[in-house]
Amino acid sequence: MEKKNNNNLLAWLMSGLFGILSGIFLVFGYQLESGDALDLTDQNALLVMVAFFIIITVDTRHVWRNYESARNGKGKLFGLIPLPDKAKEISVTKRDFLINWSFMFLLGIPVFLAEFPGFFVYDAQEELNEVLTRTFTTHHPLFHVLLLGGIIALFHKLTGSWNLGIAMYILLQMLVITAIFAYAVTYLQRKGAGRKWRIFWLVFYGAFPTIVMYTLCSCKDGLFSALLLLLTILLVQLIDEREAFLSDKKKVAAYVLTATIMPLFRHNGFYAYLVFVPFAILYFRKALKPVLVGMLTAPVILYLVLNGALGALCHVEEVTHHQEMLTVPIMQLARVYTYEKDSLSEEDKVLIESYIPENNLNKYTPRVSDLVKVDFNNALYEENKGDFWKVWRKLFIQHPASYLNAWLLTSYGYWYPPAIINVYGGNTVYTFTYEGSSYFGYEVEPPGERISLIPPLDNLYRYISIGNFQKDNPLLRLFFTPGLYVFIYMFVFAYRLYRKKFGLILPFLPMILTFCTVLLGPTYLIRYVLYLWLCVPLLTVTKV
Repeated sequence: MEKKNNNNLLAWLMSGLFGILSGIFLVFGYQLESGDALDLTDQNALLVMVAFFIIITVDTRHVWRNYESARNGKGKLFGLIPLPDKAKEISVTKRDFLINWSFMFLLGIPVFLAEFPGFFVYDAQEELNEVLTRTFTTHHPLFHVLLLGGIIALFHKLTGSWNLGIAMYILLQMLVITAIFAYAVTYLQRKGAGRKWRIFWLVFYGAFPTIVMYTLCSCKDGLFSALLLLLTILLVQLIDEREAFLSDKKKVAAYVLTATIMPLFRHNGFYAYLVFVPFAILYFRKALKPVLVGMLTAPVILYLVLNGALGALCHVEEVTHHQEMLTVPIMQLARVYTYEKDSLSEEDKVLIESYIPENNLNKYTPRVSDLVKVDFNNALYEENKGDFWKVWRKLFIQHPASYLNAWLLTSYGYWYPPAIINVYGGNTVYTFTYEGSSYFGYEVEPPGERISLIPPLDNLYRYISIGNFQKDNPLLRLFFTPGLYVFIYMFVFAYRLYRKKFGLILPFLPMILTFCTVLLGPTYLIRYVLYLWLCVPLLTVTKV
């Protein structure tokens, strides 16, 4: 009886945690979206928040209780849906994998033809130029720079066409990403996903526009997110069948290779994995074996060796970009400088301007830091970090609300489902000006050129990417925003914490930690959190 009461208390605590976070995200997100600032004096908003706390907490507990009854065969979910206790594993073959892979690859071909030679955007020209000029820096991950620039330059040399070079890179990337998706769907099949669910997930991975955009985009985020998905699947398998996994040399090698290559596409992936390792060792503490410790730690060493070796071989120019790590404090100082300038002393103004030029401070926009941080005085910061942090601390004490708003305005789009992704509104790029939306970069940067072979499909992707899709479809757009998926993960993980099923959360920890890093990033864009879409299907095979 005491154990049952404790479990019930924990259930209410976890459902309460989900209710509180949901209420905060919804009310604060609405204020930031509509007014560019939090208003903690708005009593109506606070009352609405409390109402959300109560309603969501009670409803969540009710859903969990209903789910448990259905899982135990004592009823149906909401009186309608019978749930088996546990899905039976199904035998799958290489043929299943090849069918899944071929199907998803073919699903992407019409979009590829509509957007020929593919989406060549998000620093693409800059990365290509590094290869063409043999001038490499540490600003972009060198592995991706060499992969992208090397393939495009090679096929341009063979064919004389930049478009064919870009297209070949996109097709090769498409093969890799859809292969990982096929592995995911095949694993879902093995864990009991029936024919209808198999088709659903094939279409989800192969045709959902948000996923297809990055499958066909030259930026590093598509490959990074796909590799993070693969790492999550391997961790699910490790938790589910530890002895068999560790005795399979191919599986161990696949894990080490995946965990090593993934952060070569995004540096924050390395920091996330580095933090993940101690949690994994703690979880496996009662069953630690040399092979397991080696498998978990080897990617850290291999990443450092490979990244260092690539830098040495390419004679990388060490360019210090402290502003990438200082995005949040830079935006906090810029917001105070912009909106509270009259309260600043001349000494404070001069000190801020010495690190962040006045011209950049005057370009402050709440939701993106690019124009503010771009000319940050890295040399002065290296010489004298103390004054920067001295003025930062002083103004934090004087303007804590401005500091909080400055940070949340560059990140709330990740956790507020109705947020409209238009952080670049008004900015002009190579082929268009962002107006109603900056959901996706869409364009083909020089030296490439868009030649659409299926214009109606091209128009659809343009509409979703930079058109008014988000404003015209307030309900449908929720499935295109990261906030909805954050709520799904929070709901599921809160339930698993209540059931103390930590092993069903651990595989997602690299994804969670990677997500935490982007909350301190320059803005909120889909490209930084594509993995939220990719890993959702795995929740269906890691059920309590």
